[in-house]
Amino acid sequence: MTTTVINPATEEVLRTVELLDAAAVDDAVARASSAQRRWAARPPAERAAALRAFAVVVDAHIDELAALEVANSGHPIGQAEWEAGHVRDVLQYYSASPERLSGKQIPVAGGLDVTFHEPLGVIGVITPWNFPMTIAAWGFAPALAAGNAVLLKPAEWTPLTSIRLGELAVESGLDPDLFQVLPGRGSVVGERFVTHPDVAKVVFTGSTEVGTRVMAGAADKIKRVTLELGGKSANIVFDDCDLERAAATAPYGVFDNAGQDCCARSRILVQRSVFDRFMELLEPAVAGVVVGDPTDRATEMGPLVSKPHWESVRGYVPDDAPVAFRGTAPSGAGFWFPPTVLTPERADRTVREEIFGPVVAVLPFDDEADAIGLANDTAYGLSGSIWTENLSRAMRVSRAVDAGNLSVNSHSSVRYNTPFGGFKQSGLGRELGPDAPLAFTDTKNVFFAVDPA
Repeated sequence: MTTTVINPATEEVLRTVELLDAAAVDDAVARASSAQRRWAARPPAERAAALRAFAVVVDAHIDELAALEVANSGHPIGQAEWEAGHVRDVLQYYSASPERLSGKQIPVAGGLDVTFHEPLGVIGVITPWNFPMTIAAWGFAPALAAGNAVLLKPAEWTPLTSIRLGELAVESGLDPDLFQVLPGRGSVVGERFVTHPDVAKVVFTGSTEVGTRVMAGAADKIKRVTLELGGKSANIVFDDCDLERAAATAPYGVFDNAGQDCCARSRILVQRSVFDRFMELLEPAVAGVVVGDPTDRATEMGPLVSKPHWESVRGYVPDDAPVAFRGTAPSGAGFWFPPTVLTPERADRTVREEIFGPVVAVLPFDDEADAIGLANDTAYGLSGSIWTENLSRAMRVSRAVDAGNLSVNSHSSVRYNTPFGGFKQSGLGRELGPDAPLAFTDTKNVFFAVDPA
């Protein structure tokens, strides 16, 4: 079975990719299990050096990886170059971990008590189509650093950079069975990760709907999971903030990657006293977003990833939708959708459901309590922003909003050296940050009895 990979900016066929079946997964797991034991037995300094070598090879192929992502995902070239560099940086960051996975010596009576962080074994990583390279690295880099083998299933729409990273890992000197990229359908390869008894953990990034099925399937074997799922994040704008700056940056908090981002601030909540002025400032900011050819360095937003996804996003903006204003987008070939600003009622589906496209709902609120209540009135809790010059308010609101990643006077969500993950139906567990390798280990406690003198 094969899948055809399409350039979303031109609708041209890029290539055909072979999809693996469950038997191929079983074979990969068997080979990975053997490779993992060899990898874990190597001295920590050698494993660290191997990850640094992988980072060096990725760095030498930044341009190639970026060009693949532009063609396969429609990401603007500047963004794609950053993403490829991010993979290198994540590998470099976690290359320090093998020599720092220290256990503890715990004071006890009658002897010596120590702990060890033992690798889990074979890790299955299932990645989404919106950020193929970066999210893959969040899984495979810390897992390898902790002494595990990794099987990576990329999304069917955007597998090309993941396939190339697998090849580059081998070029860098890693055992070809240690890190394997397995293209395939989620219902086949992903499902086998969940059911296979020798896959110790599944890391899944995608929709909440599919994440619940992954979690339910893993429960049958008491299998560990990390889930990074949907979002409907709020960008809260108070009347005491730098309103011009808040409005100028708001489009980039939601329209980055054409809104195909679980961290997108797809609800802008504006204090009623400044709502009209904010909308006046927002309109030219939205009009200024450069949508077009992703190979052009001036482009800030590319196309949606596929025709089916374009149709899904279009379904949220019918002809009678409460559109305040739109940006521009190319016509002709490609899955283009203009940046779109809605002013719906609070109960509208565009306020409650994850659209995953360049569509934002702007809503007024009355006071701090109303803002917090509206921000939390969602099943999700991934990220968000708070705009205020009042430090006490920033502290109160950031503690009160149910989200795993918040920014004050900015839209930053993800850094590889800080933890990332969601509250509520946005996920389970944390990725990134200094403790990420520990999520791929079991803690072993050993007590040594000491004879009395």
